[in-house]
Amino acid sequence: MKKIRKAVIPAAGYGTRFLPATKAMPKEMLPIVDKPVIQYVVEELVSAGIEQIIIVTGWHKRAIEDHFDRHLELEYKLKEAGKFDQLEEIKRISTMAEFVYVRQKEQRGNGDAVLTAKNIVGNEPFVICWGDEFVISEPVSKTRQLIEAYNKYGATVISCLKDERPESTSKYGFAKGVEIEPGVIKVDDWIEKPGIANRPSTFASLGGCLAVPELFEALESIEIKEGQELVYIDGINKLQKSGLPSYAVEIKGGKYYDCGNVVQYLKTNIEMALKRPDISSDLSKFIADLAQNI
Repeated sequence: MKKIRKAVIPAAGYGTRFLPATKAMPKEMLPIVDKPVIQYVVEELVSAGIEQIIIVTGWHKRAIEDHFDRHLELEYKLKEAGKFDQLEEIKRISTMAEFVYVRQKEQRGNGDAVLTAKNIVGNEPFVICWGDEFVISEPVSKTRQLIEAYNKYGATVISCLKDERPESTSKYGFAKGVEIEPGVIKVDDWIEKPGIANRPSTFASLGGCLAVPELFEALESIEIKEGQELVYIDGINKLQKSGLPSYAVEIKGGKYYDCGNVVQYLKTNIEMALKRPDISSDLSKFIADLAQNI
């Protein structure tokens, strides 16, 4: 079984739900307290042993590349000021993994973004994550759980959380198939946004997947009509029809953080800030006082 070494993070979208903030700043760089969203994604991947991170960007995403690069002038200033903790942190960011950047020429869907990384990934299984969401799970990280499932089943495994909320059926994809063991469905089909009446299970696809390299060929073979987008899950469904299975894996101890819309982004910021010992006390008091006066 090949070691899982690579991850692809599509991050080329315009972030229109956050305009005007994202007119000049990538939505993936919006801060969660004092760290950009995409850094949470990268750190989770690195903690699971991922060595090379391929970020699919666009012409307006240079800030992502700069963030994960060295900043020698800033390092010098921090050293001169004696701010050694901050110095070590910004140096750590640039050395967490090998970062590779490839540009998506047109906005043609997340499947097209994944396909853009084909030549860099090569003939290896790889992780797919999104740059505006992350899953925190304890004690075992989401990516580590996906790797363990891949090593067991030798097939594509999709990160899922059980979601019984009616409103989620108009936002996420759900797995259809047989639960072969607790927390694992052998998938017959992935149903995107099925609606409450047609939801095939409570396994919602959240947090990406670990895909086999055959996904690239499947995506290339899909004909996209004018005005439509290439979606990565369509490639996984096509692989299944050719005899390559996929599995929906419930992430144990996982909580999903969606930073792709304003309300959820703000909720994530507040929750993460309240987990910080250095600021939680002042923030808790501020929130309580604010709630009383509104």
